Amino acid sequence: MVLDWLTGKDIPQFWKQYLAHFDKEEQNGPKRYIVFDTETTGLDWKDDVILSIGAISVINDEIKVGDFFEAFLKQDVFNPENAILTGILKEGKEEKIIEAEAIIRFLDFIKDAILVGHNINFDVEMINQALKRLNLGKLKNVMLDVDVMYQKFKNLPEDKHHNLDELCDIFKIKKSDRHTASGDAYIIALLFLKLKRKLKL
Repeated sequence: MVLDWLTGKDIPQFWKQYLAHFDKEEQNGPKRYIVFDTETTGLDWKDDVILSIGAISVINDEIKVGDFFEAFLKQDVFNPENAILTGILKEGKEEKIIEAEAIIRFLDFIKDAILVGHNINFDVEMINQALKRLNLGKLKNVMLDVDVMYQKFKNLPEDKHHNLDELCDIFKIKKSDRHTASGDAYIIALLFLKLKRKLKL
């Protein structure tokens, strides 16, 4: 099996295409940021799974509302308490796709963009666990966390964290569609742009 991986025989085409984006020479054009969020069955990345993924792109300090990604996943694991928070029901009206298909589409959407999130290590680890179930490697994208950006802006210690609601209150951002992956991704994108300007990135 290891030899097959090394010779590239068993590597899926979509994974090859994803990795190929990182082999290209750095482009001089505007950077593409992908702000994303996941809704999950819980907060344990080892045992919980993804219910939905929402993502939107930011280019030239502008949220590209037409360049977005959203997927609802079919999962055998289900937590009724989490459904109350996220609004995602096991037999809900949303069109659901299997986890593998969602990951394939997500990789095709993000390509080599810089990933942005709130507590992004958790969301990335959830994606990485899904990739692991497909016998694939981890995401290679550069990551930015709006909580860490705020720490740097205010010169706060690393252990001083702010949840998404607190950051929204600080920057006077409306918290509509909270606890949906797409809604949170849009809110995080607004936060990212404000912090990006303040940090002069």
